Amino acid sequence: MSGIRWAYALNQWDTNIDAFVRRREHERAFKTVSISGFGGVELTAASFGAWEPLGTPQQIADLYGSLGAFRDVLAECRLEGVSSWTLDPFIGFDVEMGRGHDPLDAQSVPAITATAVWFAEALAQLGGDVLVVRPCGSAWQTGALRDEQISSLAACWNTVGAAIREFGITLALHFDFLSALRLDDGLARLLDATDPDLVGLALDTAECAIAGLDPVALFARHAERVRHIQLKDARAVVDDAESLTPHAEQVVRTEGGARGIERWFYEPTDEGGLVDFEALMRTVARHGYRGWIVVESDQSPHPAESAMVSGWYVQKVLAPILAAAPVPVPSA
Repeated sequence: MSGIRWAYALNQWDTNIDAFVRRREHERAFKTVSISGFGGVELTAASFGAWEPLGTPQQIADLYGSLGAFRDVLAECRLEGVSSWTLDPFIGFDVEMGRGHDPLDAQSVPAITATAVWFAEALAQLGGDVLVVRPCGSAWQTGALRDEQISSLAACWNTVGAAIREFGITLALHFDFLSALRLDDGLARLLDATDPDLVGLALDTAECAIAGLDPVALFARHAERVRHIQLKDARAVVDDAESLTPHAEQVVRTEGGARGIERWFYEPTDEGGLVDFEALMRTVARHGYRGWIVVESDQSPHPAESAMVSGWYVQKVLAPILAAAPVPVPSA
């Protein structure tokens, strides 16, 4: 099936503030991703200065000399470039580890847009085409979103989507398992309120599964809006009550909550997790998805091993499903 490109997220290598800061460590990761069969890498926006040298366009340029020089290194490692960048607007970049902006605040829209443009312009130079963003805060912070809050979010992300489209970059909203959008069908309501030409969906299989949503059904429901797919597995579910735990990002996501969950995310395999990846690939093929599929294994204790295991599963199981699928016929 043409039109599918495979990438791998680098976030599993970056487990501590000083764990992934040297060029030789980057190149080892790039080569591991390449030999595992992936064509690109996904980066995560971060604001820790030189301790996060792949966190911003400026830090990449500071370490590698320029964005072009960084892409040359990727090419030397037999990678096409950067597939995508994930951006949380609540992270600030004016000062290291600073606070960003809330998309629910209309006065924050110009600053959020400016940051998105900064990353989008760099992403275009690095060969990518999708900016993945966290669309709103967590459920415990807002509860279920009111209609006027959905409208405010839609206005924000429509503005951002229009701005970054000038650089050939697509905007994709990333749903996470603590998101306020998990309540009262918030995700569907936000997608309905946004312009489909400007705002798409980044489907993260594990985040959906942990929130109690079937990612296969979710893809089928919103297939026309999916602009990006992130593949990872999960083995535990967080219900609405647990998602409303105060400071859930730390208490639940980082510390594991009352159950002491040590690891939320796993490599995509057929070893009994919550996500049916083969069913997802059949659904992806049936709907004619075109774009990046990025494999992740956040929290992996063995990043290189996880990349290679994931690469085997993609090449031997998932990619053949797509290759064998009939080409979808456009509807009249």
